[in-house]
Amino acid sequence: MLTLPQTALIGAFALAASAASAADLAPLVAPADLEAALDEVRVIDIRSAENDGFGRGHVPGAASAPYQLFRGPAENPGAIVAPDALEQTYRELGLETADHVVITYQGSDVTDFGAAARVYWTLKSSGFEDLSILNGGVNAWIEAGYELSNASTEVEASDIEVTWNDRWTATVDDVQQAIGGEDEALLLDARSESFWEGRQSHPAAAKPGTLPQSQYFEHAGWFSDGPAIVDADAARDIAIEQDFTDAEAIISFCNTGHWAATNWFALSELAGIENVKLYPESMVGWSNAGYEMANVPGPLRVMWNKITSAF
Repeated sequence: MLTLPQTALIGAFALAASAASAADLAPLVAPADLEAALDEVRVIDIRSAENDGFGRGHVPGAASAPYQLFRGPAENPGAIVAPDALEQTYRELGLETADHVVITYQGSDVTDFGAAARVYWTLKSSGFEDLSILNGGVNAWIEAGYELSNASTEVEASDIEVTWNDRWTATVDDVQQAIGGEDEALLLDARSESFWEGRQSHPAAAKPGTLPQSQYFEHAGWFSDGPAIVDADAARDIAIEQDFTDAEAIISFCNTGHWAATNWFALSELAGIENVKLYPESMVGWSNAGYEMANVPGPLRVMWNKITSAF
């Protein structure tokens, strides 16, 4: 029979083990794991303020941080937000780089995940080391049987200072060096084949097409069952199958650095591949700057694309 001191000691060890596991969340977290760690993490909800998704109910304790805060202007939405603006956002959210931040989103479809991945990439580049995304978003939270809160979350402003770490950022120079052969980086287009072939384009892009010498792997390829992305083991298997693990470096791009963020997250954070970068401005920024492009259709095809895309 255990004595009272022994029972207390065992209980203390169990509590410590529980706390350690809750604090050590992976980049991709299931609803049950988040629920167990709610008292130890900072949750931000990136759903659009315009649709008031946050007001309709959110993970308890979550702070509202709409995706727009992490995006550039309408003419170049993929542009990186200035560090001083990010700093102000983080201060208003009461965030410190020592916090473990969990990102929640609606989880309506595979495209929706790109917003969470882009915010994750932004936070990581801002100095946050402990980050997670709730896989499947708020929808998965509800499906798991957990309740939402309608209470506003009060936070105490922080005095965080932000310095951008460009380790995971591909610049125009990086892309040009890859195109010119000075760098062996694989240019990976996260869009569908129709975008890569120039049959579709983003409304803010100067013209259809893709980066020269690029190949495509659609962001949707990381999803096998609804809007929840595959786990780390499956992501690694996909990366090996596609020969991504053999690349010296990978530069992920799309239209505006949204779908590309999913490819970056899956390759870097799930598959564990080193030297994966995101080109944030992607084809909107590249095409509007007038740089060399591939798979650009002729004038008649461009006109036809615009006509058909209107329907």
